[in-house]
Amino acid sequence: MPNFFLHTPVVFAALLTLLPFFLAAFCPWSVQVAQGLPLPFRILAPALLCIPYALVAASFGQFQWSWFSLYLLLPIVISLLLHRANLTDPEQRGDWRDFLILAVLGLAVDLRWFEPAWPARLAVFNKMLLLDAGIYGFLVIRKLQHVGFDLRLRLADLRIGARELAFYAPIAIALGLALGFLHLHAYIPSVFRVLLAWLFTFLFIAVPEELFFRGWIQNLLERRLGQRWALVLTAVLFGLSHFNKRAVHFNWRYVLLASLAGIFYGRAWRQQRRVGASAITHASVDTLWSIWLR
Repeated sequence: MPNFFLHTPVVFAALLTLLPFFLAAFCPWSVQVAQGLPLPFRILAPALLCIPYALVAASFGQFQWSWFSLYLLLPIVISLLLHRANLTDPEQRGDWRDFLILAVLGLAVDLRWFEPAWPARLAVFNKMLLLDAGIYGFLVIRKLQHVGFDLRLRLADLRIGARELAFYAPIAIALGLALGFLHLHAYIPSVFRVLLAWLFTFLFIAVPEELFFRGWIQNLLERRLGQRWALVLTAVLFGLSHFNKRAVHFNWRYVLLASLAGIFYGRAWRQQRRVGASAITHASVDTLWSIWLR
Protein backbone atom coordinates (compact mmCIF):
# COMPACT_ATOMS: atom_id res chain seq x y z
CA MET A 1 0.00 0.00 0.00
CA PRO A 2 1.47 3.42 -0.92
CA ASN A 3 2.09 6.01 1.69
CA PHE A 4 -1.42 7.15 2.55
CA PHE A 5 -0.22 10.61 3.51
CA LEU A 6 0.22 11.15 -0.23
CA HIS A 7 -3.30 10.03 -1.15
CA THR A 8 -5.08 12.83 -2.98
CA PRO A 9 -8.08 12.91 -0.56
CA VAL A 10 -5.73 13.08 2.42
CA VAL A 11 -3.69 15.89 0.88
CA PHE A 12 -6.84 17.83 0.01
CA ALA A 13 -8.26 17.25 3.51
CA ALA A 14 -4.97 18.46 5.05
CA LEU A 15 -5.09 21.65 3.00
CA LEU A 16 -8.69 22.31 4.06
CA THR A 17 -7.80 21.62 7.69
CA LEU A 18 -4.77 23.91 7.69
CA LEU A 19 -6.49 26.75 5.83
CA PRO A 20 -8.38 28.28 8.82
CA PHE A 21 -5.29 27.92 11.01
CA PHE A 22 -2.95 29.70 8.58
CA LEU A 23 -5.48 32.35 7.55
CA ALA A 24 -6.08 33.39 11.16
CA ALA A 25 -2.35 33.26 11.99
CA PHE A 26 -0.94 35.10 8.99
CA CYS A 27 -3.90 37.07 7.56
CA PRO A 28 -5.70 38.77 10.48
CA TRP A 29 -7.90 40.63 8.01
CA SER A 30 -9.58 37.30 7.20
CA VAL A 31 -10.95 37.15 10.77
CA GLN A 32 -12.36 40.67 10.39
CA VAL A 33 -13.99 39.71 7.09
CA ALA A 34 -15.61 36.66 8.71
CA GLN A 35 -16.82 38.78 11.64
CA GLY A 36 -18.70 41.00 9.17
CA LEU A 37 -20.74 38.19 7.62
CA PRO A 38 -24.46 37.78 8.44
CA LEU A 39 -25.01 36.03 11.78
CA PRO A 40 -26.74 32.87 10.45
CA PHE A 41 -23.89 32.29 8.03
CA ARG A 42 -21.28 32.91 10.74
CA ILE A 43 -22.93 30.36 13.02
CA LEU A 44 -23.27 27.68 10.33
CA ALA A 45 -19.99 28.21 8.46
CA PRO A 46 -17.78 26.03 10.74
CA ALA A 47 -19.91 23.01 9.81
CA LEU A 48 -17.57 22.84 6.80
CA LEU A 49 -15.03 21.29 9.15
CA CYS A 50 -16.82 17.97 8.59
CA ILE A 51 -15.46 17.84 5.02
CA PRO A 52 -11.90 16.75 5.93
CA TYR A 53 -13.31 13.90 8.01
CA ALA A 54 -15.55 12.77 5.15
CA LEU A 55 -12.68 12.85 2.66
CA VAL A 56 -10.22 10.92 4.82
CA ALA A 57 -12.64 8.39 6.30
CA ALA A 58 -14.36 7.63 3.00
CA SER A 59 -11.06 7.12 1.20
CA PHE A 60 -10.15 4.41 3.75
CA GLY A 61 -13.59 2.84 3.98
CA GLN A 62 -14.07 4.00 7.59
CA PHE A 63 -16.79 6.60 7.11
CA GLN A 64 -19.46 6.59 9.84
CA TRP A 65 -22.44 8.92 10.00
CA SER A 66 -22.08 9.26 13.78
CA TRP A 67 -18.57 10.72 13.47
CA PHE A 68 -19.58 12.82 10.49
CA SER A 69 -22.43 14.28 12.57
CA LEU A 70 -20.01 15.07 15.39
CA TYR A 71 -17.66 17.06 13.15
CA LEU A 72 -20.66 18.72 11.51
CA LEU A 73 -22.54 19.72 14.66
CA LEU A 74 -19.87 20.31 17.30
CA PRO A 75 -18.41 23.43 15.59
CA ILE A 76 -21.93 24.84 15.23
CA VAL A 77 -22.67 24.21 18.91
CA ILE A 78 -19.39 25.93 19.83
CA SER A 79 -20.37 28.94 17.71
CA LEU A 80 -23.85 29.10 19.24
CA LEU A 81 -22.50 28.93 22.80
CA LEU A 82 -19.86 31.56 22.16
CA HIS A 83 -22.42 33.81 20.50
CA ARG A 84 -24.48 33.62 23.69
CA ALA A 85 -21.34 34.24 25.76
CA ASN A 86 -20.64 37.31 23.65
CA LEU A 87 -24.11 38.67 24.39
CA THR A 88 -24.11 37.96 28.12
CA ASP A 89 -20.44 38.84 28.79
CA PRO A 90 -19.49 41.73 26.48
CA GLU A 91 -16.71 42.73 28.91
CA GLN A 92 -15.10 39.33 28.22
CA ARG A 93 -14.46 38.50 31.86
CA GLY A 94 -15.08 34.83 31.11
CA ASP A 95 -18.49 33.23 30.78
CA TRP A 96 -19.24 29.66 31.86
CA ARG A 97 -19.69 28.80 28.19
CA ASP A 98 -16.11 29.86 27.46
CA PHE A 99 -14.72 27.52 30.08
CA LEU A 100 -17.08 24.66 29.15
CA ILE A 101 -15.89 24.78 25.55
CA LEU A 102 -12.24 24.95 26.59
CA ALA A 103 -12.74 21.96 28.89
CA VAL A 104 -14.41 19.91 26.16
CA LEU A 105 -11.78 20.77 23.56
CA GLY A 106 -8.90 20.13 25.96
CA LEU A 107 -10.22 16.83 27.27
CA ALA A 108 -11.18 15.61 23.81
CA VAL A 109 -7.58 16.07 22.67
CA ASP A 110 -5.81 14.85 25.83
CA LEU A 111 -8.05 11.80 26.34
CA ARG A 112 -8.30 11.08 22.59
CA TRP A 113 -12.08 10.89 22.66
CA PHE A 114 -12.55 11.24 18.92
CA GLU A 115 -9.42 9.57 17.58
CA PRO A 116 -11.18 6.22 16.84
CA ALA A 117 -12.93 8.09 14.02
CA TRP A 118 -9.68 8.23 12.05
CA PRO A 119 -7.48 5.72 10.24
CA ALA A 120 -4.27 4.75 12.01
CA ARG A 121 -1.67 7.53 12.13
CA LEU A 122 -4.14 10.13 10.85
CA ALA A 123 -5.67 11.09 14.19
CA VAL A 124 -3.70 14.36 13.98
CA PHE A 125 -6.62 15.58 11.87
CA ASN A 126 -8.80 15.45 14.98
CA LYS A 127 -6.54 17.80 16.94
CA MET A 128 -6.31 20.30 14.11
CA LEU A 129 -10.06 20.27 13.37
CA LEU A 130 -10.88 20.91 17.03
CA LEU A 131 -8.30 23.69 17.01
CA ASP A 132 -9.96 25.18 13.92
CA ALA A 133 -13.34 25.07 15.66
CA GLY A 134 -11.84 26.89 18.63
CA ILE A 135 -10.08 29.48 16.47
CA TYR A 136 -13.28 30.23 14.60
CA GLY A 137 -15.39 30.32 17.74
CA PHE A 138 -13.15 32.49 19.91
CA LEU A 139 -11.85 34.83 17.21
CA VAL A 140 -14.78 35.19 14.82
CA ILE A 141 -17.81 34.62 17.07
CA ARG A 142 -16.59 35.54 20.57
CA LYS A 143 -14.20 38.21 19.23
CA LEU A 144 -11.92 37.54 22.17
CA GLN A 145 -9.42 40.36 22.63
CA HIS A 146 -5.67 40.21 23.39
CA VAL A 147 -5.25 36.61 22.22
CA GLY A 148 -2.15 37.49 20.22
CA PHE A 149 -2.60 34.83 17.55
CA ASP A 150 -0.38 36.50 14.98
CA LEU A 151 2.48 34.44 13.61
CA ARG A 152 4.03 37.27 11.63
CA LEU A 153 6.95 37.13 14.02
CA ARG A 154 8.76 40.21 15.28
CA LEU A 155 12.25 40.61 16.67
CA ALA A 156 10.64 41.18 20.07
CA ASP A 157 9.04 37.72 19.87
CA LEU A 158 12.46 36.17 19.30
CA ARG A 159 14.03 38.19 22.10
CA ILE A 160 11.31 37.36 24.62
CA GLY A 161 11.14 33.71 23.59
CA ALA A 162 14.91 33.30 23.83
CA ARG A 163 15.01 35.06 27.21
CA GLU A 164 12.45 32.70 28.77
CA LEU A 165 14.27 29.71 27.24
CA ALA A 166 17.49 30.90 28.87
CA PHE A 167 15.73 31.15 32.25
CA TYR A 168 13.90 27.81 32.04
CA ALA A 169 16.34 25.46 30.30
CA PRO A 170 19.04 25.28 33.03
CA ILE A 171 16.42 24.68 35.74
CA ALA A 172 14.58 22.05 33.70
CA ILE A 173 17.72 20.20 32.64
CA ALA A 174 19.12 20.04 36.18
CA LEU A 175 15.78 18.98 37.67
CA GLY A 176 14.96 16.56 34.85
CA LEU A 177 18.33 14.81 35.08
CA ALA A 178 18.05 14.60 38.86
CA LEU A 179 14.59 13.02 38.60
CA GLY A 180 15.69 10.58 35.93
CA PHE A 181 13.18 12.05 33.47
CA LEU A 182 15.82 13.46 31.12
CA HIS A 183 18.74 11.52 29.66
CA LEU A 184 21.56 13.34 27.93
CA HIS A 185 22.54 12.07 24.46
CA ALA A 186 25.89 13.04 22.95
CA TYR A 187 24.65 13.50 19.41
CA ILE A 188 25.41 16.07 16.73
CA PRO A 189 22.55 16.24 14.21
CA SER A 190 22.65 18.24 11.01
CA VAL A 191 21.58 21.87 11.18
CA PHE A 192 18.85 21.05 8.67
CA ARG A 193 17.37 18.39 10.93
CA VAL A 194 17.36 20.73 13.93
CA LEU A 195 15.70 23.53 11.95
CA LEU A 196 13.13 21.17 10.45
CA ALA A 197 12.32 19.68 13.86
CA TRP A 198 11.99 23.15 15.36
CA LEU A 199 9.71 24.42 12.57
CA PHE A 200 7.43 21.39 12.73
CA THR A 201 7.26 21.61 16.51
CA PHE A 202 6.59 25.34 16.39
CA LEU A 203 3.68 25.13 13.95
CA PHE A 204 1.95 21.92 14.98
CA ILE A 205 2.72 21.47 18.67
CA ALA A 206 3.83 24.73 20.27
CA VAL A 207 1.47 27.16 18.52
CA PRO A 208 -1.72 25.09 19.06
CA GLU A 209 -0.89 24.52 22.73
CA GLU A 210 0.15 28.12 23.34
CA LEU A 211 -2.98 29.42 21.64
CA PHE A 212 -5.12 27.15 23.80
CA PHE A 213 -3.41 27.61 27.16
CA ARG A 214 -2.10 31.15 26.92
CA GLY A 215 -4.19 32.92 24.27
CA TRP A 216 -7.49 31.50 25.54
CA ILE A 217 -7.23 30.10 29.07
CA GLN A 218 -4.65 32.42 30.66
CA ASN A 219 -6.16 35.37 28.80
CA LEU A 220 -9.64 34.70 30.21
CA LEU A 221 -8.42 33.80 33.69
CA GLU A 222 -6.48 37.06 33.98
CA ARG A 223 -9.76 38.94 33.80
CA ARG A 224 -11.07 36.91 36.73
CA LEU A 225 -8.02 36.23 38.88
CA GLY A 226 -5.39 38.76 37.89
CA GLN A 227 -2.10 38.11 36.14
CA ARG A 228 -0.25 36.23 38.88
CA TRP A 229 -2.89 33.65 39.71
CA ALA A 230 -3.88 33.24 36.07
CA LEU A 231 -0.25 32.47 35.24
CA VAL A 232 0.04 29.88 38.01
CA LEU A 233 -3.31 28.18 37.40
CA THR A 234 -2.76 27.98 33.64
CA ALA A 235 0.71 26.52 34.20
CA VAL A 236 -0.75 23.85 36.50
CA LEU A 237 -3.44 22.99 33.94
CA PHE A 238 -0.79 22.83 31.26
CA GLY A 239 1.26 20.47 33.40
CA LEU A 240 -1.74 18.25 34.14
CA SER A 241 -2.47 17.95 30.43
CA HIS A 242 0.75 15.90 30.22
CA PHE A 243 -0.25 13.38 32.88
CA ASN A 244 -0.70 10.53 30.39
CA LYS A 245 2.28 11.26 28.15
CA ARG A 246 5.04 8.65 27.97
CA ALA A 247 3.42 6.61 30.74
CA VAL A 248 0.58 4.19 31.37
CA HIS A 249 -0.34 5.87 34.64
CA PHE A 250 0.03 9.39 36.06
CA ASN A 251 3.43 10.72 34.95
CA TRP A 252 4.14 13.09 37.82
CA ARG A 253 7.65 13.96 36.59
CA TYR A 254 6.31 15.13 33.26
CA VAL A 255 3.51 17.05 35.00
CA LEU A 256 6.02 18.79 37.29
CA LEU A 257 8.38 19.84 34.50
CA ALA A 258 5.53 20.86 32.20
CA SER A 259 3.94 22.95 34.96
CA LEU A 260 7.26 24.68 35.53
CA ALA A 261 7.59 25.24 31.78
CA GLY A 262 4.10 26.73 31.76
CA ILE A 263 5.28 29.53 34.05
CA PHE A 264 7.94 30.60 31.56
CA TYR A 265 5.68 30.13 28.52
CA GLY A 266 3.02 32.21 30.24
CA ARG A 267 5.54 34.95 31.05
CA ALA A 268 6.60 35.05 27.40
CA TRP A 269 3.00 35.33 26.19
CA ARG A 270 1.82 37.96 28.63
CA GLN A 271 4.65 40.45 28.07
CA GLN A 272 3.22 41.61 24.75
CA ARG A 273 0.21 39.27 24.44
CA ARG A 274 1.86 37.34 21.58
CA VAL A 275 1.38 33.60 21.03
CA GLY A 276 4.42 33.67 18.77
CA ALA A 277 6.72 34.63 21.64
CA SER A 278 5.65 31.81 23.96
CA ALA A 279 5.58 29.35 21.05
CA ILE A 280 9.24 30.16 20.34
CA THR A 281 10.17 29.21 23.91
CA HIS A 282 7.94 26.15 23.79
CA ALA A 283 9.23 24.90 20.43
CA SER A 284 12.83 25.43 21.48
CA VAL A 285 12.36 23.47 24.71
CA ASP A 286 10.62 20.60 22.89
CA THR A 287 13.29 20.50 20.17
CA LEU A 288 16.14 20.40 22.68
CA TRP A 289 14.35 17.64 24.56
CA SER A 290 13.48 15.51 21.54
CA ILE A 291 16.99 15.59 20.06
CA TRP A 292 19.34 15.62 23.06
CA LEU A 293 17.44 14.84 26.26
CA ARG A 294 14.63 12.37 25.59
